[in-house]
Amino acid sequence: MFEEYPKFDMEMKPKTPKLRFLSYLIAAPTVYSHKPKMRKVNMKGVKPPYILLGNHNAFLDIQMLSVINFPHLMNYVIAIDGFLGREMFLRHIGGICKRKFTTDTKLVEHIETVIKNKHILAMFPEARYSLCGTTAIIPKSLARLCKHLNVPVVTLIMHGHHINSPFWNLHNRKIKGIEAELKCLITKEELQDMSIDEIDERIQHEFIYDEYAWQKKNKIPVTYEGRAEGLHKVLYKCPHCDKEYYMSSKGHTLKCDACGKTWDYSIYGELTGDDGVTEFSHIPDWYEWERDEVRKEVEAGTYHFESEVHIDLLPKDKFIPLGKGKLVHDLDGFKLTGIHKDQPYEVVLPSKSTYGVHIEYEYLGKYGDCVDLNTIDNTYYVYPECERFSVTKISLATEEIYKYKFKGKI
Repeated sequence: MFEEYPKFDMEMKPKTPKLRFLSYLIAAPTVYSHKPKMRKVNMKGVKPPYILLGNHNAFLDIQMLSVINFPHLMNYVIAIDGFLGREMFLRHIGGICKRKFTTDTKLVEHIETVIKNKHILAMFPEARYSLCGTTAIIPKSLARLCKHLNVPVVTLIMHGHHINSPFWNLHNRKIKGIEAELKCLITKEELQDMSIDEIDERIQHEFIYDEYAWQKKNKIPVTYEGRAEGLHKVLYKCPHCDKEYYMSSKGHTLKCDACGKTWDYSIYGELTGDDGVTEFSHIPDWYEWERDEVRKEVEAGTYHFESEVHIDLLPKDKFIPLGKGKLVHDLDGFKLTGIHKDQPYEVVLPSKSTYGVHIEYEYLGKYGDCVDLNTIDNTYYVYPECERFSVTKISLATEEIYKYKFKGKI
């Protein structure tokens, strides 16, 4: 199906980055405007090739990569939507295309080429911006890849990027004092003696972070008057009345439209209930409570989402409207159905192959919030059209279904 549409060339080998100085010139003014504190740890004598793993909270992450690693040659793994309207530029700065949450053997070949060329291979293993400034799932397959490549494993853990421009409201808050630590996490010699489990454990531990705890500890103020706007996209369930999908936000106030309770979102990222009772002052705690609530539905076998949807196809670098369809998400996985040019089609992503899913809030200002489902050849942007729903809940449910059915073996 959809063979008539050109596909992105996933076979093209990674190019040697030729525009790294231009990339630096573009990125540096933005990075330095935030008064960054940049550190290098255990990096003495560490030279390319190596694999560089960064945490992912905002576009500023990519700009920081360009600055802190300059002038080294670096290839990046980039999701296909990042290539929209700028494919050749990204190719020439070393971009390698990837469809999110797919098993892609060709990508491994491209990564091997980068290492053979003695470049840095940079990637964001969480594969998406963090929804609330805490760690997203990192698959164990990453540790296997590191073992296979047999080069140093370097991490770039950044702080402040989510606070400056959270996924749920991308407005630049212009905060100062962002941090970045470039660290040789595992040397080549250590890697050779470590098991896959030991590599995975060290990576997982390094990627434990909490942006709101960092903000509070460092007393980083956000004075932007609309700082709470969009937060209801993440905090979709009211802990006061337990109603889902009735949360809203305006200015620096979060509100449940079902029971009327409000919470003030302070300049230091903390929530305070208007009635003297604050169920969760820390945003990640509220988010993890929602996860627990979803887990209960999964374990009880009652989780089910079904909606009529609008579907856009992204086979290459141009969206193809597919019109209306239907999305079902349950313990078996995702099932998307529709009709295109009088031909019915079906996309099935079993829960066994789906440990996570990418979502977008108000994507491109088109149809609202969406889930993007990926096969090796196509990406489907799916916009539910039911009255009340949360793509955040769909994301949480995807992770919890996988962990429940497959005992967390990611």
